[in-house]
Amino acid sequence: MESSTAVTQPSLTRDETGTLLGQTMGLVAVTAGLFALGAYLGRDLSYGWGWVFYIASFACLIGLNVVAQRSEGAAIGLLFGFGVLIGLGTAPTIAYYASTNPKIVWQAGGATALFIAGFGAAGYATRRDLAPLARAAFWALIALIIFGIVAIFVQIPNSQLIYAIAGLAIFAVLTAFDFQRLRRTQDIRAAPLLAASIFLDILNVFLLLLSLFGRND
Repeated sequence: MESSTAVTQPSLTRDETGTLLGQTMGLVAVTAGLFALGAYLGRDLSYGWGWVFYIASFACLIGLNVVAQRSEGAAIGLLFGFGVLIGLGTAPTIAYYASTNPKIVWQAGGATALFIAGFGAAGYATRRDLAPLARAAFWALIALIIFGIVAIFVQIPNSQLIYAIAGLAIFAVLTAFDFQRLRRTQDIRAAPLLAASIFLDILNVFLLLLSLFGRND
């Protein structure tokens, strides 16, 4: 019978869970630092080159998902490459805000830290299964992306404000869910993938707050 032959993944001990948390957040911190480096190095790039690096960064992300279970070292390398490339890709946008009002960039960075800390802690601590909410948030994110594309071609009143606020609500759920996954995962090798998910939450929240704070500039 299948029940007698199936191999179950043993639960992580408390020490292993703490190790996974430390490894994952360490990888997030390094990736964020490499993102900042890429954004600095690419501060004079055109938006065209920004798109090139943006696409290349997601090629790294796809590669990370492919190799994650085969080679932890390769996965970490792709994660760090993603950090640099996405920094280069978003550099023109960040440079624009930094040139118009540098205070906005620091405000968005500080608010992002508080946002991630708050919703991350809530997700890590809660016993409620957030998977159903995360699935709804995923589809809401798809709808929001479509809304953003439509808003490029159709004049929608306050579309930037609507996009930013709705995006923050969506990533509040996704952030909490990713931190819950970090607590519940049974595979310590999952650190690079978890770090990529959490870093993407951080990046999107930062860009949404940047857009929100710079809306009237």
